[in-house]
Amino acid sequence: MIPTFTKRNFKKICDQLALADKDLAMIIRTHDYPPMWTRPNTFETLVHIILEQQVSLASALAALNKLRARLQEVTPQRFLKLTDEELKGCYFSRQKTVYSRGLATALVDGSLELTALGALPDDEVRAKLITLKGIGHWTIDVYLMFVLQRTDIFPMGDLAALNALRRVKNLSRDASKERLSKVVAKWQPYRTVATMLLWHLYLSAPMRATPTSKG
Repeated sequence: MIPTFTKRNFKKICDQLALADKDLAMIIRTHDYPPMWTRPNTFETLVHIILEQQVSLASALAALNKLRARLQEVTPQRFLKLTDEELKGCYFSRQKTVYSRGLATALVDGSLELTALGALPDDEVRAKLITLKGIGHWTIDVYLMFVLQRTDIFPMGDLAALNALRRVKNLSRDASKERLSKVVAKWQPYRTVATMLLWHLYLSAPMRATPTSKG
């Protein structure tokens, strides 16, 4: 059985992490439990994650809302009918237009089936999605975490998570990815929930850097 987090076990996992790591315990003590961020397993969700690549969350949501207003229902079939100019009017960059069209095409022609991904291990989900143009490791990490609710993902391409990690562990900005990976490894098999604690800290006690991410 593939490990996932749910409403039933989410706070228990937070408590287990807090028992094992005083810094994570401090986040809960100071800011309470994090929200259990989840999203439905839909084309719209993956487009939303693509829109979030390397921009603020507010900018991505503004683009998604423009798309929703135009299409009413964001489906691959409806999306593929939009012109470049129409997508530009929804704040889609040329690159994100290409990425989202590629995803829509894969869903329409059947080469990708989102519901089937839920039954696959993390590495197989990653192997399937990484073949799509514009779907990189950060996008896949967020999909695994928010949509499939897998328990043990840490998005090394997420600047907000990395900044919060450096802050809570008092690490320098030039700490290597190898060093950060060793710190994060101690949170296995619950790195996803630990990341949500870090995001919760980031959002509850804002830092100077603007949260952006890699694809």
